Formats: sequence, C-alpha cells, structure tokens
Amino acid sequence: MRKNNQYFARKIHRFLGVFIGIQFFFWTISGLYFSWTDIDEIHGDHFHNEHMMHQSASDLIDPSSLDSTLQVSTLELKFVNHQPYYWVNSKQLYHAQTGELKPEISEEEAKEIAQIYIKGDLGIKNAEYITETGAHHEFREKPLPVWAIHFDHPENLVAYVDAKNGTFQTVRHRSWRWFDFLWMFHTMDYAGRDDFNNLLLRAISLFGLATIGSGFTLFFMTQKKRKRKN
Repeated sequence: MRKNNQYFARKIHRFLGVFIGIQFFFWTISGLYFSWTDIDEIHGDHFHNEHMMHQSASDLIDPSSLDSTLQVSTLELKFVNHQPYYWVNSKQLYHAQTGELKPEISEEEAKEIAQIYIKGDLGIKNAEYITETGAHHEFREKPLPVWAIHFDHPENLVAYVDAKNGTFQTVRHRSWRWFDFLWMFHTMDYAGRDDFNNLLLRAISLFGLATIGSGFTLFFMTQKKRKRKN
C-alpha cells in the first residue's frame, strides 16, 4: 500500500510539474523582464518633451454666452495648438475667444499636437483615425475616437491624440509592446490582457499549490522509507 501511494503521488507530481511548469516558465520570463526594465521608460516618458510652454489667454468670452440652450455641468479650459478652448460637459469644444463650436480635431492639428509633445524633430510617416479598438489593441479601453500619429522612429513610435478635444493621450513604442505581450502571459488573460481575476489564473494558481503539495508529500514519503531502511 505504501508503494502504491508513492507511485500515485509521483504520477500526480510529474503530470502537474509538466502542466504547471510551462506557465511557471512564462511567469518567470515575464517577471524577469518586468524587474529589469524601467517602468518610466516603458511608459515612454523619455520620448516626452520636458520643456512644455506655459500658456495663458486673454479676452476669453463668458461660457454662458456660448449657447443659450447649453446646460454646463463641467467646464475646462484647454489649449489646442496654442489656441484656448472650452471643453464643455466632456463632449463639446468651443473656442474660448470666438465661441465657435469645433466639431473635431483635424489630421493636421493632431500631427502638430503630437510633435509638440514628442521630443526631437521626428518625421511623421502617417496618421490614422481610430474609432474602435479590439481587446488586444495597444490603445484599448481609452477614449475614442483618436488620432494615431506614426513617427519615423526605430521603435515604431506612435502618439495618440484625442480627436474630440486635442488632448495628448499617450505614446506607444516597441519596449511597451513587449511589456504588454509578456503582461498577457503574466496575468493569463488571453482575452483582454488586463484581468487579474480570470478563472484560468485562479485555476493555475490552485494547481500550482497542488504541485507543491505533491512534492512535499513525496519528500516525506521517501524520508520515512529511508529511515526504515537504515
């Protein structure tokens, strides 16, 4: 009976070891990458222009005069290419000096905004207008529509500018994409990459504990057997 118990314990441990070992390998590789990289560099902070101009505006009109039917719940003053705008109710953009409604940011304006925020005199390859993104897109779960400005850079640098209010959203590059790819293996969320509470991760974690438990079981079984032989 003791021999049979060891036999089944070994079988379980070997099976779990191979099954869980694959995921442990990905956890280790991704963990090493995360620990050996600078998170500020992953965020693309080294691409940002550090010397931004502090802008001010005069002759601003009263927001109440923008539209007699407009009910203002939120109001923010923004600068789009050095021009002052009122961002009203998080959905409408009005010129703060003329009161003119601006439907959206044009492609040329988006390119100019991106070049203001990105360090260096980089050339632009093309601009892409994005209205929807998938679960694995590098700009997922962020406000749309957006302009994706592709720069001529070895790391395939892409700056994202909000098409509604001209806000510079973020920048993506090769190191960030590697980080994001490995993050998917780390979280085991192969559907959307960012869910740490998915069932697969919970199951693998439990199987990992079972693997450790079977290993301790084998250790104590073999230790008892050796003592009896001695």
